[in-house]
Amino acid sequence: MTDLGKLDDADYPAFATGQAAELLGVQQAFLRSLDAAGVVSPDRSGGGHRRYSRRQLELVVRLRAELDQGHTLAAAARIVGLQDELATAHEEISDLRERLNAEDEGLMTGGSQVSDST
Repeated sequence: MTDLGKLDDADYPAFATGQAAELLGVQQAFLRSLDAAGVVSPDRSGGGHRRYSRRQLELVVRLRAELDQGHTLAAAARIVGLQDELATAHEEISDLRERLNAEDEGLMTGGSQVSDST
């Protein structure tokens, strides 16, 4: 019996090169070139065949969009990497703001208030 939970895992390497290429509308050679360049590194099956996850396919789509805008592969990879770093930074800032707001609210409603009348 297979573990169907893996189908929900965006990092599970479920797609062979041919399947991935067909889904994305690209040539298999394009996917192999991304692997050779070290930009997208798919897992390997027991027989050594490339296996792509949904997250890797999303990365390929993003890279392809940058390439279609005329960027080199190195530039496209850098752009996508910087976009990911920026998104992570925004998430961290948002989390920190929420924590700070929660602490501020706790100070205002809790018994830890400092009185101005001394």
